[in-house]
Amino acid sequence: MTFTLTSATLTNGAVMPQAQVYSGMGRTGDNLSPPLAWSGAPEGTKSFVITAYDPDAPTGSGWWHWVVIDLPATVTALPEGAGSGKGGLPESARQIRTDFGAPGYGGAAPPLGRVHRYVFTVTALDAPTLDVPADASPAYVGFVMNAHRLASATLTVLYG
Repeated sequence: MTFTLTSATLTNGAVMPQAQVYSGMGRTGDNLSPPLAWSGAPEGTKSFVITAYDPDAPTGSGWWHWVVIDLPATVTALPEGAGSGKGGLPESARQIRTDFGAPGYGGAAPPLGRVHRYVFTVTALDAPTLDVPADASPAYVGFVMNAHRLASATLTVLYG
């Protein structure tokens, strides 16, 4: 079975809906994390990590919009707004600081000009939790996560 990531509101290669766009930095979106669902996780999966990343941000290192770790292997979906304080994250899940400076979902907010890609990824891990501090950077999470990575599935949308 293939490991896949889907969404009721995001379509791979399509424009991100206003519901998932940031509210601030010149943008007027709803800043709601999208509903996500995944299936086909490999055998041995003990937890999941979800990330949202803009590789086109003019920073030299992209922009991390969302990092959720320690999602139990029994969880295969998150409702819209789960990363935006609307409920729906399992109690064990932890949101890590993003490049907006705080934990939680931060929607698309590219500078005017070119279209940016927003890559949503779910990663299956062979560990039930990640041993990272609450104030870990997304890069640190990525380093630890990749040591336990079994498989990843992505969904890429556009905005700008």
